[in-house]
Amino acid sequence: EVCRELWCLSKSNRCVTNSIPAAEGTLCQTGSIEKGWCYQGECVPFGTWPQSIDGGWGPWSIWGECSRTCGGGVSSSIRHCDSPAPSGGGKYCLGERKRYRSCNTDPCPSGARDFREKQCADFDNMPFRGKYYNWKPYTGGGVKPCALNCLAEGYNFYTERAPAVIDGTQCNADSLDICINGECKHVGCDNILGSDAKEDRCRVCGGDGSTCEAIEGFFNDSLPRGGYMEVIQIPRGSVHIEIREVAMSKNYIALKSEEDDYYINGAWTIDWPRKFDVAGTAFHYKRPTDEPESLEALGPTSENLIVMILLQEQNLGIKYKFNVPISRTGSGDNEVGFAWNHLPWSECSATCAGGVQKQEVVCKRLDDSSVVQNNYCDPDSKPPENQRACNTEPCPPEWFIGDWSECSKTCDGGMRSRTVLCIRKIGPSEEETLDAANCLTHRPLEKEPCNNQSCPPQWVALDWSECTPKCGPGFKHRIVLCKSSDLLKTFPAAQCQDENKPPVRIRCSLGRCPPPRWVAGDWGQCSAQCGLGQQMRTVQCLSYTGQASSECPETLRPPSMQQCESKCDSTPISNTEECKDVNKVAYCPLVLKFKFCSRAYFRQMCCKTCQGH
Repeated sequence: EVCRELWCLSKSNRCVTNSIPAAEGTLCQTGSIEKGWCYQGECVPFGTWPQSIDGGWGPWSIWGECSRTCGGGVSSSIRHCDSPAPSGGGKYCLGERKRYRSCNTDPCPSGARDFREKQCADFDNMPFRGKYYNWKPYTGGGVKPCALNCLAEGYNFYTERAPAVIDGTQCNADSLDICINGECKHVGCDNILGSDAKEDRCRVCGGDGSTCEAIEGFFNDSLPRGGYMEVIQIPRGSVHIEIREVAMSKNYIALKSEEDDYYINGAWTIDWPRKFDVAGTAFHYKRPTDEPESLEALGPTSENLIVMILLQEQNLGIKYKFNVPISRTGSGDNEVGFAWNHLPWSECSATCAGGVQKQEVVCKRLDDSSVVQNNYCDPDSKPPENQRACNTEPCPPEWFIGDWSECSKTCDGGMRSRTVLCIRKIGPSEEETLDAANCLTHRPLEKEPCNNQSCPPQWVALDWSECTPKCGPGFKHRIVLCKSSDLLKTFPAAQCQDENKPPVRIRCSLGRCPPPRWVAGDWGQCSAQCGLGQQMRTVQCLSYTGQASSECPETLRPPSMQQCESKCDSTPISNTEECKDVNKVAYCPLVLKFKFCSRAYFRQMCCKTCQGH
């Protein structure tokens, strides 16, 4: 992909790049283009200038499977910029690529396992650092609400088991907002994604607060010897429950049922502050080190409860407040009629991009039009609630900022990038992409440097030597150095990891060596100065390296001795040197007889006898 990123080979045989494309017109080649040149980051046929084609959206895919079977999940639909795909420098499609909608919003069956709890439990059979644990959701502070943080049951630690929970998981236990793509998205009390429908003080979605009444009070009675003492009874169906000490003390708030079964701080045993699932709702028991303790729940409760206080010192006071459903069960109720009625339109659930207004159906008394609980009206005749769209104009453009990509390098300075788009919300779960000029604020960075710390020393291998010896099996050698990442410094070998060190010697062969052969030296002098004699030479069997060998065939051995003949000198002997027989013995005639005069020794000893022969 030279037209998108140019790589070069450095003098140290390393591939390097500045992450920039090759210059326009650089020759290139692809699987379909034998000869091309670079044009706007693409390899196109040589000599052509393709016309730019802007991208166009393909059709929306069908809605995907719902992420949950109950309790409010999400499904998504995507489309691709491929009808046509942008080419020749054309623009990418503007508009929404993925959209979401709510699905399976019906409540889960009573007793069903919490969705986040199930996701943690899926890791029970996977080892964590060599051990197995039972995982429960961690709901403490300091963590991202849409990351799957799980607590090891029975151990004092938690960890992030997944960067994002499954789409449709509630962000927090006491919120209807759900996680999508790792981000918390608002859900109205009608379980519709992006809806701004809100509960009233009675926890009626879109209600006017007329179906319940507030109970508030202050309790500061004490027992002289301490013990458990009743504070207040909380009726079934109560919502927005708050029990709070007015000052820090050694006393403890407790909670029990009408049957005297304690749920919190019973039997003189103090529980750790945490969430307690009691009476169909979640009670949050808090006991900070620097604040009075408290007990809170959203409700509604499914049974009557009794708030107690375990006194160990003077009771400085407990404040309580909660809302209880209005029960109209007077003697005249049998004669009073009840009917379903539509409430006025609720406020729009969104200020732009399409919200929803609803007319909730409530049960009212016919005599004073007061709202009562729904069980007073006939459930079979209940009409559907009305709903209409509102505030459908698009929202103002804003920047969409994606997650940073992985850094291109782990050290020595790399680059990371992210998607930055100018978007405008045009529907509750639909967005469109606009030109950057439509967003009036400063465009966020799309690229930034990362991992600027120096890389650790690394092994750098120099070129291989020639194979030695020149034939047969041998070895190549090279030098391997421990260098800094910029190759400017050389470190002791101990600073580089020994297990990663490249080999410094490898086997090689330049072909089969020639066989040993006979090598003859030059002939020596003839043994006779006159006439026939012999001359000698050395004959050796040598390998290709010049070493002595015994593997030469004897049949090919050249001779090491041959007969030779020297010309006899007839020049008279000079007067300065007298020619005579040295020995005055009688063997010189034998030398002449047996023709030994040709030999230098005898010719010298018997000079006079051999003269002329």
